This record gives sequence, C-alpha cells and structure tokens, in this order.
Amino acid sequence: MIKLLIDSASDIEETEAQKLGISLIPMEIRFGEETYFDGVNLSHQQFFEKLIESSDFPKTSQINEFRWSEAFDKLTANGDQVIAITISSRLSGTFSCAKNAAKRYPGQVFVIDSLNAATGERLLCDYALRLISENSDAAFIANELNEKKQKIQVIAVVDTLKYLRKGGRISGVAALAGEMLSLKPVVSVIEGEVKLVGKAIGSKRSNNLLVQLVQKCGGIDFSMPYGLMYSGLSDEYLKKYLRDSETLWKDHIDDPDKIPVYLIGSTIGSHIGPNAIGVAFYKN
Repeated sequence: MIKLLIDSASDIEETEAQKLGISLIPMEIRFGEETYFDGVNLSHQQFFEKLIESSDFPKTSQINEFRWSEAFDKLTANGDQVIAITISSRLSGTFSCAKNAAKRYPGQVFVIDSLNAATGERLLCDYALRLISENSDAAFIANELNEKKQKIQVIAVVDTLKYLRKGGRISGVAALAGEMLSLKPVVSVIEGEVKLVGKAIGSKRSNNLLVQLVQKCGGIDFSMPYGLMYSGLSDEYLKKYLRDSETLWKDHIDDPDKIPVYLIGSTIGSHIGPNAIGVAFYKN
C-alpha cells in the first residue's frame, strides 16, 4: 500500500487530510510565547484573526529530521511505502530534513521537493492521489511528480506590503512608498522561490495583470488539478477576481462556483497578510 504524507505548508488542515485519506505533518508557528501546530490546533481562520489582532509577528519553524523520522516509522510499520511531499527546498529546510530522515527507509520512502507552497504544493498532492488511485507504483509516482511539478504555476496579487515588510522581505521605505501609491505587487513561484513579477495600482488593474500572466504561461491545463486561493477572513476580493477573469474559465467550466477555492494558511499567510488572491494550475 502507498501512503501519502504532506506538510502543512500545502494549506491542507488536519480535518481535510483525514477526509482525503492522507497524513499531515504540521509546521510549528509561534505568536510571541505561544506555539501552535499549523492546521491542527490553529486553523487558517484562527491564524488570520491572530495575525490581524496580535502585535507579535508570527514565526514558522521547519519540520526537523526527528519529526519526519517519527512519521516515517509510523507509516511504514506495516511494510507500506510512503510518498512525502514538502514545501520548496528554497523556502525552507524542511525538504532537507525529510530527505535525511528518508535515508533509513530505502525503497520505502520517496521524498518530493514540490518547489512550491500553498495551493501550488497542494496541486502536487492532488495529482499524487490520482496516480495512487490508478494503482501506479511508488517509484513511478515519484518520477511523475518530479516531472509534472515543473508545470505548476502559482500567481498571486498581494493586497498590502505591510506583512512583507514585517517579515523582512522588503524595506520599510519601499513598503511605505508602495502603500502611498496603492501599489499591489503580483508575485509568482519561480524555480521554487517567491518572486515579484509585476505591480499594479488598484485591484482592477492588478486583476487584469493576473489574467495576463496566466495567459502568458500558456493557459490552464484543465485536465489537471487547479484552484484559486485567498488569504484573510473574507473571499470578497476573490469573487471580484472571478468576475474580472471570466475569459480564463468560461469555455471550460459551466459553473464558476465549482472552481476549487482554498484558504491560505500560516506558512505563506505570515508574509502576504490578508486579502491576497491567487491562482494555481498546471500550465499547458
């Protein structure tokens, strides 16, 4: 039997992992002196409530080798094989820790560096579940995931530069200038790293830029998993984006309400803050 294990940087919470029949290994997140397990005893909704209200900036910790070993021990106890998917190795040391832990389980544990996070990482999990359901063997699935992950695109509009500044991702001067001009940065995950790919003034122009960037990638492969994502306590901005981006979906989806929508969790949410929206997909 093949079991699937994924870290919580995928924004999959414990209750959903159980429904999907997969195992979740959560990141630790700290607000001041309080420590939580992402998606286990701190939901995404609760995280954003704390982010908005707390004076402490949250800090996330990578999943160490010991915790990966514990998970692998448990999942391989009956002779089962494990496919473990992690956050990008260029965003966290989590993959390296998992890879080192997996050395003790040759032929049993396959660790995949998603080169992504949030919904981008989740899409790799969704594809892995499809391959497992087709009774593919573990080595084939690992090779297929490593090949197909190169096609995953994640593009998002960040509503405020405040949290990027707090997390040290941009300077205070740049953040202040951007906020005065109502600049909304558009970011993408490129070769495993989050990079700025554009800026726009106002939500309408940023939504248009998001659509243009999706089209520039070659469009969405609707035969593969895809989804929209948002951060914060409301999906208001996401609904507006859906209206503005009708051209992307109308020839492929009868009902836009059927498009999968996911709430971003703490790992990426710490840096982008509330009211960000994005799209994740396999490009054609």
